[in-house]
Amino acid sequence: MTSDAQEEPLRPVAAPPSPPTKPKPLTAREQRRRRRRARHRGEEILGWILVPVILFGIYWGITAGLDFMGTSPGVVWDQLMQVKAALEKKM
Repeated sequence: MTSDAQEEPLRPVAAPPSPPTKPKPLTAREQRRRRRRARHRGEEILGWILVPVILFGIYWGITAGLDFMGTSPGVVWDQLMQVKAALEKKM
């Protein structure tokens, strides 16, 4: 009796096509989150650009100021170390 049954592999049942759904409009909270994410991303990019520019500007300003006074950062550093050594001898 079991030999009379012809078993075939099951065929997948096609799901009925669903109608295209319109995207729901974003809630005010979700819009605010997206704006905040975009602002944070922009601030991060701006920071990666401006921080090196500011640091280079400070370095350039100090070097230019010392050049204007006729000295260099190395000479100033050496003089500070001499002052430190002299103060350590007194103690």
